[in-house]
Amino acid sequence: MADLSLDKLKPLVAESIKPFLDDVLNKYHGAVHSIHITGTAVTDDFDSKTSDINSIFVLKEMDFYFLEVLAPLGKKYGKDRVAAPLIMTPEYIEKSLDVFPVEFLNFKLIHSTVFGEDIFEYLEIHRMALRLQCERELKSKLIWLRQRYLSSAGDSKLLTQNILSSISGYIPLFRGIIILHGKQPPVRQSDVISNLSEETGINTSSFAKVLMAKHDKGKFSDEELNAIFRDCYSATGKLGKIIDEIEE
Repeated sequence: MADLSLDKLKPLVAESIKPFLDDVLNKYHGAVHSIHITGTAVTDDFDSKTSDINSIFVLKEMDFYFLEVLAPLGKKYGKDRVAAPLIMTPEYIEKSLDVFPVEFLNFKLIHSTVFGEDIFEYLEIHRMALRLQCERELKSKLIWLRQRYLSSAGDSKLLTQNILSSISGYIPLFRGIIILHGKQPPVRQSDVISNLSEETGINTSSFAKVLMAKHDKGKFSDEELNAIFRDCYSATGKLGKIIDEIEE
């Protein structure tokens, strides 16, 4: 497909996703406003063995037929770690910035437009909308951590799975908190965690340990695991207090 621009992607990512994009555009070219690759696929955190290739298809108008086009392709391209894309329209994006500012901030910071207009580059994320979502997400994570600790019922393997799976949701939130402190957040996940500590004065070393263990498929002793859970819980609560004190 001549309109595709994949030269800025990692060669492996471009090779994996090009057949999928060609397949979709050959069937639905005229109704697509733009296509964007997001997440670790466009950063140095990409791991060819474990990382999914995430994308956003922006349609000129929402059309259920497009979902019918996409649905059969999941099994075909999933083996290449091509994830089901997010589907949006320009109108949806415009009207959702105040509802999902953390998500759209991260789309703005981390994306590569491979087809059509770059709709994310000039998004305006309102500071107070971002603050409110950060506050809400941090309080939700405190509840989540408590519930996951209890539901593990002393099963260290399950508890490890819970804490490792949580880190992906923390990183976009951390970028939002760094923005609220008036700084530009890093792209690399480990740098985000260390930068957050520098900006807030909160010890985030346990999050760094979780991230490293997730990438390396590491394991924790029961003592280490409990300490990490306590530290992540404590840091989450402290971050929530900092966000609470940010004035409009």
